[in-house]
Amino acid sequence: MSDPPRKETDVARRIRARALARGHGPVEIAQEIHEQCGPLFGTSRIKAHRLAHGVALSDIVAQVKALYEVDGKPAPRLGETLLSAYESGYKRPGPEYLHYLCSVYRVEPDALDYQSPCICGRGHAVRPGGVSVPQPREPERRPAQDPDALVGAIVPRAGERPWVTVNDLRGPDRAEGPLTIDVGEEDIVLRRTLLQLLAGAGVALDGQFLGAVDNLRRKMDDTLVGATVSPTMLDQWEETTYGYGQQYQATPSLRMLCDVLLDFSEVRRMCDKRQPVELQERLCRIAAQLSGLSGLIMINLGDHRLARSFFRTARTAADETGDRQLRAWVTVRESLVPMYYGDPREALHLARKAQDLAGRTPGVAGAMAPAVEARALGMLAMRGRGDAAPSARRALVRGRSVFDQLSKADTSDLVYGFTDRQMAFYEGDTFTSLGDHKHGDEVLSHALTLYSPTDRVDLTLVRLDRAMCKLHAGHPDAALTAGQEAILDLPADHRSDILVHRARQIGAAVSAKHGDMPALKDFYEALAGPWVTSPTQDRPSVPPAEQV
Repeated sequence: MSDPPRKETDVARRIRARALARGHGPVEIAQEIHEQCGPLFGTSRIKAHRLAHGVALSDIVAQVKALYEVDGKPAPRLGETLLSAYESGYKRPGPEYLHYLCSVYRVEPDALDYQSPCICGRGHAVRPGGVSVPQPREPERRPAQDPDALVGAIVPRAGERPWVTVNDLRGPDRAEGPLTIDVGEEDIVLRRTLLQLLAGAGVALDGQFLGAVDNLRRKMDDTLVGATVSPTMLDQWEETTYGYGQQYQATPSLRMLCDVLLDFSEVRRMCDKRQPVELQERLCRIAAQLSGLSGLIMINLGDHRLARSFFRTARTAADETGDRQLRAWVTVRESLVPMYYGDPREALHLARKAQDLAGRTPGVAGAMAPAVEARALGMLAMRGRGDAAPSARRALVRGRSVFDQLSKADTSDLVYGFTDRQMAFYEGDTFTSLGDHKHGDEVLSHALTLYSPTDRVDLTLVRLDRAMCKLHAGHPDAALTAGQEAILDLPADHRSDILVHRARQIGAAVSAKHGDMPALKDFYEALAGPWVTSPTQDRPSVPPAEQV
């Protein structure tokens, strides 16, 4: 007796030969192959059907392409590599490819281990006796120039469809994924809030909204540790993500948060299954950037708890990429949370940690982290730490040295880069904290000339810092007037918590130095108007003096 076969194909060939001798059909043979080869080689059901027919990958690809040609459709992009990925379980066919594979093998989707009805809504299985079930094709076809044509003649009319599929909403370059759309309660809450904002209605950050935001972040945490997208789709998502860097200052914080989190939710759905390594890395990068941006927005809205949570999620996603520069960017952005709402010593620690991650390679975090370090040291100097002032000045020199080596792309993005106006803002604010108010006002005045009118948040914080300089120069009335004008020049939906609180800190400083001046009453009344804030958070005790 010959030795038992050691290869999957050899075992399947023997099973097929014996089954054919007993008069079994392909479906029965595929079942036998799956039962015997599955435990030995991990043979999937879809691969068992190909082995039951005794054909190669190229034969199945050719048959699918022939069916496309019969239907009068362009040749599909299905190849041996993609079909092999289906058989190995790394990918799953979308509804259109699944239809044609079922047509080739004459089985229903569940026989291929896909628990979904076929998109055509008709049977593919072979009846007893070897007679196949007739498969009438939809006679009506959309013209090729119709941009809404998705899967051609095999798609039933909308009224005939009992379900909705992801590929119904995707173009030909979109990834094939789960057939059902995962629209969670978070998406509904975010979309409702966005519609209210677009309609001009006042929206408060209530517990339901913040709960939906945090629940969405938790789902991303779950999927990160847990699919396949096309490179074209990832290109589009990367463009969208970087586009937020240009809109960040010009768009009201709450509106921006809704837009970002809706995209964040879509990215989470794409992360439901593991991707090939090169695509997984790009997807995790997008997740880290969107999560980090969400953390920055939560800082503006005054919710430091959710801000920390989003940065934690961003760290998880960044760790998946292995990119030290991305990890450094997340860390230096996270350092702004304790700078605004906690202990500047923690901000100092995170800024130095970001510098360690950035290393000696000039990058965004390598320039920003020393500037944040200088800011934190300036705050400690105000609290009486004697060695903080010289250390802060040295940190500014290091930051400026790295900044001068950044590329134009790195210095043109307010979120994922570090701009010249942000660098000037950091320097001016540090000088102000160190007591060098004249120099600080000069640098802040220069920073104002670098900002555009649409950079509302940064521009307002610079103006508020200049108001503080006026107070330290002995002009409390001018400080109150400047602070009040900075807030009132903003549209109501741009008056986020971080800005209004900073303005209130100016009033508190005036009151502490000069008592209850008559101008203080008008100042506080002017700040009593509507602004965007998070009602669940206590106001920070330390005034923030910079923009994220």
